[in-house]
Amino acid sequence: MRSVVPDYSPGFKKPPQMLRLKRKRLRRREPTPSPGQSPAAPSSSLLADGALFPRPFPGTRRRNPFSRLENSPGPGGQSVSPTQEGTEKEPPASGNDARNACFSEEDLHQTTSHTKVSSPSYEFPADWSIKTRLLLKSSHSFSWADHLKAQEESQGFVQHCRATSINLPQSIQEPKLSTELRCAFQQSLVYWLHPFLPWLQLFPRIGADRKIAGKYSAWSHDEALQQVLMSEWSLSFTSLYNLLRARLCPYFYVCTYQFTVLFRAAGLGGNDKITALISPTTRGLREAMKNDGIEFELPFQETKKRKCYSSASHLETGLASDSEMIDKDAENDEERVISSGDDDEEGFSWLQEMGVQDKIKQPDAINIKLCKERRGLQLDHKPESVALVQGTNTFTLLNFLMNCKSLVASAGPQAGIPPTLLSPIAFRGATMQTLKARSINVKAQVHSQYKDIFSLEIVGPIMPHSLHSLSMLLKIAQKGAFSAMCYTHDPTAVFNAVTSNENSITKESLSKDLSRTGLHPRTLNQLALSPTLGKSCIRVLEMNNYIYTWKS
Repeated sequence: MRSVVPDYSPGFKKPPQMLRLKRKRLRRREPTPSPGQSPAAPSSSLLADGALFPRPFPGTRRRNPFSRLENSPGPGGQSVSPTQEGTEKEPPASGNDARNACFSEEDLHQTTSHTKVSSPSYEFPADWSIKTRLLLKSSHSFSWADHLKAQEESQGFVQHCRATSINLPQSIQEPKLSTELRCAFQQSLVYWLHPFLPWLQLFPRIGADRKIAGKYSAWSHDEALQQVLMSEWSLSFTSLYNLLRARLCPYFYVCTYQFTVLFRAAGLGGNDKITALISPTTRGLREAMKNDGIEFELPFQETKKRKCYSSASHLETGLASDSEMIDKDAENDEERVISSGDDDEEGFSWLQEMGVQDKIKQPDAINIKLCKERRGLQLDHKPESVALVQGTNTFTLLNFLMNCKSLVASAGPQAGIPPTLLSPIAFRGATMQTLKARSINVKAQVHSQYKDIFSLEIVGPIMPHSLHSLSMLLKIAQKGAFSAMCYTHDPTAVFNAVTSNENSITKESLSKDLSRTGLHPRTLNQLALSPTLGKSCIRVLEMNNYIYTWKS
């Protein structure tokens, strides 16, 4: 072989290996200092090492462009060889899953950078955001979730289609031998999607141009085919809304390339009306909705207004004895009210009350309009721009979305692709899909000892009901001890905004009205409560001794 190929080298080594070999040779050549020799005297090997790795700036070492996690400098400035890394830091994974044990430090060691930590509770709040990935860890094995039999998989599909809720015992000794548990696990992984194009990943849609770019799209330049796709999508969208209005569907998502819409049935989210949340929005979208007669509100802006009004009333009552302080506080409070978007006439009413409306020059209508437009543009693409539509206005929103030309991209990788519809139940034109689940076994060092860590990874559009259903199964199978890292689709995190109204919802009426949706009664009770997470969402969910704690 060497005679045929003159430059063939069977002992070829990659650049990181060559650099490690050079370091080892330099260490071997370094003479050991004698007892009388000064330790501060620089050796020739150190000079040679400095020649190999020049320092562009004084006191700093140039970063090795070929460095990886195993040969990158540690906190003490010493590099760790791959053999030391394997024996001292982390042993190889056990079993056939060694090739899949590719965790990052963020996955193996949960970060504590989350600011909000909850108090222990027997139930976690409803999280209306869509999760893209769940990484579950436990000291007990997840073998019960692996390699489902054909009969168990089929039974899980049947239970889902027939809306059958299974009541499992509080503890199972051998989860791997429990057929009911494995069927319920398969049932919790099912979701429905439209449209379905096997060669395209249609969730998430926001920021997915790079993943879709280069894929085959026969409809990008065929207007007739685009009209057929949109007509079928309109039928599926109308079918979902009719199911929602009949309380046969609890909620569904409409995912476009610019924004996401969450439709919720009456009785969920602490509201007795049908609600729709849109995030993120722009001034152009909000103006178009106003022109079509859609009444909506911005929940976070309304909360800010209420705070401003309450602070203004508190200042007026607390400082009534001092007239000068009252005038100053009134001016400051009115400035806050004006900045929050009040009407023009109400914004300058305080000048008439003070009797100085003729002495102060008021801004003209053009300047007022420009200021309002500037404030509207500052909200665009931010969590505060989430819009809430309630009641019969949701039907007007349905027609608006079906007739909106900007709903579908006209150019780019997503051109001509209708928005993605995600639902927990079947609807017209939908395709049944399942979340992808796989288990991984690794060893981690805990207090100078190696401990088996069992992990289960679930990938896909994980909706609120799936998160709660999986948590109930894990509570039983993992003996009340597990942790889950939740990777959230960020534009949907603001769907946890408070949308409840004054009318209270009883659990009896809820179970009676939404019992045909196919969700577990406990899941319905959780989703019926008013959201409490606000702009945030659950990032880490932990259970210890059957008690939940979470970080957001």
